[in-house]
Formats: sequence, structure tokens, C-alpha cells
Amino acid sequence: MRLLVIRTSAMGDVTLTTPVLRGMREQYPEVELVLLTRSAFKPFFSSITGLELFFPDLINRHKGFPGLIQLFKDINRQSEIDYVIDLHDVLRSKILRFFFRLTGVPVAVIDKGRSEKKSLITGKKKILLKHSVARYCDVFARAGFPVVPSKAKWIVPSSGIVLKAGFIAEMQGVLNIGVAPYAKHKLKMWPENNMIRILGLISENHKCRFWLFGGDEDSARLTALQTKIPGSTNLSGKLSLDEELVFMSNLDLMITMDSSNMHMAALVGTKVISIWGGTDPLGGFAAWMQPDNFSIRITVDELTCRPCTIYGKGECKRGDFACMNWLTPEMVYEKIEKSILNEQQKIGHHE
Repeated sequence: MRLLVIRTSAMGDVTLTTPVLRGMREQYPEVELVLLTRSAFKPFFSSITGLELFFPDLINRHKGFPGLIQLFKDINRQSEIDYVIDLHDVLRSKILRFFFRLTGVPVAVIDKGRSEKKSLITGKKKILLKHSVARYCDVFARAGFPVVPSKAKWIVPSSGIVLKAGFIAEMQGVLNIGVAPYAKHKLKMWPENNMIRILGLISENHKCRFWLFGGDEDSARLTALQTKIPGSTNLSGKLSLDEELVFMSNLDLMITMDSSNMHMAALVGTKVISIWGGTDPLGGFAAWMQPDNFSIRITVDELTCRPCTIYGKGECKRGDFACMNWLTPEMVYEKIEKSILNEQQKIGHHE
């Protein structure tokens, strides 16, 4: 049996396939898995033995409708597919799975819970929705493969990647705290001054170093931010994705917004404090296997307009961005101190 699994974006959603794909390899070693995803995401899957990767060329060879026909042919030319597992359910994957259906290949498609998510943001039902990882598991179950997410470390960086010597020296004898202060959408971002203040509070009470993470689009902002945060280093543009994963796996703590950095850090096994504004863990996108109290937010009972968005798009309807502005640095620091920092200081991993 050979399964084609489709998930090409976005980065955070792609990372969340790893507990399920690893679980499939552990529980069904006789089933061959081919993952259709972007080549940039290869480091997420390098340690999953027996997982075959297929990278579409969406810029040239596989662009547009003719390109999807070519993609269908290229996949079949490489190997015969017995079942299609669509974890994406977007126009491109709909067309591709239609081609497979025409040739008699059965398809299982993710239920994204759109109506449930709409009820969540309209305020009709403020309940915890199924996590994305569980939704991925459901698709495999419908295809006849009930799977339990792996309990092993989900993303294991490539063994050949090591931290640069200069970074290793700076990490000795301190708490190493990663900081990813930005996100794709502004409804997910805590005001920058608040982040500066909380890092100041942490450094006043703990011997630590801050490592700033972000994409290429964040590079200029992170460069400016570094000048305002003593003991910080901007890593944007300095590391490959493989190196980022290695770096995250060596941190004592990661502080993030609701972003792909949150998922990456959690999936390499690092403790993650996430700060939530317009979105909420209720939507099913919480950092995988992190305690609920590590997700810091104003409760939906206290601020009934939350969550106002599932993915972070849109504008604040109140106009005062209360979901983020009510989260003071002192409030967040107290939660971090109780949850993690004192414990980490006692352990003294880097002393």
C-alpha cells in the first residue's frame, strides 16, 4: 500500500504533520508514504525513516492547471499511488485529487471544521475545537489507518548540523531564551514595547541571553529591536532552517506569538510560552503538547470578542486591540516566572 499525502503550506501547518507521519511509520511500517510538500520544508522530515518526499515545482513545471496535469503524471511516473490523503483541501489539491479519482484511486480529505470555527469567532460556541494534529489523524483513519500521534520527539534536526562555535560560547552559563516577537498578521502581535519590557524584567532577575528569531521579512525590524534589548542576538538571515531547528532544540525557553516559530520550537521539544491576541488556542492551533498555561491570553469570558479570527487576518473591531494591550509585561512575566524560569534556574543546565 502506497499513500500520497498532500500538505504544501503554510509552514506551521506543515510542521504539525510530523507527529502523525511519524506515528504512521511507527504503527504501519509496511505502508509506504509519499509526502507532497515544498522543498524548503525538507528539514522537518529528515529524521522520519521511510518517508519519501516529493517536491512540486510550483514556479515553473507544475504551475497552473497544465502544471497540475504534469504534476499528476510526474507523481505516477515515479510510483503507483493506492490512496490519496489530502491534508490541505485547497484548489490545487482539489484538482490533483480529482485526477487521481478519475483513475480509480480513492481519496480521504481533511475536515477543517469551518462551521465550528465560524461559530467560535462569532461567539456562538466558545469551546475547544479539535487540534489540527487530531484532524490530520482523522483523515488517515477514514482511509483505514487509525493512527496515534507519535510520542517521540517529532522534529529531530539533521545529525550533521551543529551550532557554530561562536554561538556555543555565548550560550554557556546562562539561560538561553528564544524570542520570536512577530507574526504574519498584526492581530497576532504583542506591542513591541511590551516585549522589550518583559525581556528587561527577565534579565533583571535571571542571568540569560536572548536569541531573536524571524523570517527574512522581519530582518530589519529585528535588527532595530536588538539595539533595544541588552544581551540579545538577531539570528534572522544567519541560519538555514536546519540550523534554526538545531538552535531551538538547545534553548531553555522560547517566547513567541501564534506563529510557525511557536510550532517549530514545540516540535523540537523546547518549552514554549506563546502570547495570543485575536486568535486563541481554542481554534485548534495550540503549540503541540505544551501545557495550557503556557498559552498566555486574556480569557474569552473576560473579553468576549475573543477570538475574533482563526488565522489572524482582519482588524480589531473594538479599535483598542484590548486582547493584546490588556496583557501587560508584568502579567506575562509573572506567568513565565511561575511556569518555567525558577525551575530552569534551579536545574542550571548551562552552569
